[in-house]
Amino acid sequence: MNRHKRLTNEQYEFIKREIVYIFEKYEIHCIPISGFELASKIGIHMIPYSSLTRKQLESACELSNDGFYLETKSGRDYIYYNDRIAYVRMNMTILHEIGHCVLDHDGQSDNEEAEANFFAKYAIAPPPLVDKIKPECPIDIANVFHISYEASIYALDYYKKWLVYGNKDYTEYEMRLLNLFKAS
Repeated sequence: MNRHKRLTNEQYEFIKREIVYIFEKYEIHCIPISGFELASKIGIHMIPYSSLTRKQLESACELSNDGFYLETKSGRDYIYYNDRIAYVRMNMTILHEIGHCVLDHDGQSDNEEAEANFFAKYAIAPPPLVDKIKPECPIDIANVFHISYEASIYALDYYKKWLVYGNKDYTEYEMRLLNLFKAS
């Protein structure tokens, strides 16, 4: 899958608004963002790889070494995740898989993967919240948002682009996001 597929501006804006809506609906208002907490509040059943039989684990790893989302015919949502990887990667994987669920994906297209990647990236460290800490380097972001150094480099780069190309005033959904996280 192409992990660097560019989405349209409309897709990016839709996903950002959807994340803020989800955070409001499920009362997510503390940094760092926990994929486990969000999945639990949404009602997604979490299945760690360590609970699988050897054969199930082999099948799961064939799909993904990190994790995957599954919606059953009865409409139940599941995220299977590798609980033997670093927490920061596990959390990002879970947010990615929540993106598939929230965005109502039904396949593995490049577009759906790009949307889920962006969902996780924005959900874990939204630029308006990054702006609150005025980061000087990636480590500042990694420490506050509990993300990997690599993810913090991307978050800092995205934040800098947001500062340059974003609106000079917060959007309506960014104001709602900041109101949610007032105490953080």
